[in-house]
Amino acid sequence: MRAVIQRVSTASVTINGEVKSAIGLGFMVLLGIEAADNEEDTEWLCGKIAQLRVFADEAGLMNKSLQEVDGEVLVVSQFTLHASYKKGNRPSFIKAARPEQAIPLYEYFISTLSKLIDKPVATGTFGADMKVALVNDGPVTILMDTKNKE
Repeated sequence: MRAVIQRVSTASVTINGEVKSAIGLGFMVLLGIEAADNEEDTEWLCGKIAQLRVFADEAGLMNKSLQEVDGEVLVVSQFTLHASYKKGNRPSFIKAARPEQAIPLYEYFISTLSKLIDKPVATGTFGADMKVALVNDGPVTILMDTKNKE
């Protein structure tokens, strides 16, 4: 499971010209689910995101978590995070989980993260053509991969 976590001042996802979800200060999370992923990967990743301390404290240092700043989260599924690009110029997505596996893990990710931060998590729509807008604050962008926990 791979995630691109961006600290944002605002973020939104639009589908068919209508805003599906929008948040203020918080995290925009692009989530890629691999065929080898499971609930244990989800729990580890959600725990890391919920406790990630990248918001400014009173001294301006990145020392506060999402909960400490009453931040929000927007999660958008993105199978292209598992692109293989070593051969040729057209990426392969063979490692990305098929929808029948990915959708339950995506939903489990959202519910697990929501419980950990004690508030609803905004989402896109799995598999939809989405237009994502965000203002990356910092910029702060963190890449996490459950296959690289060490």
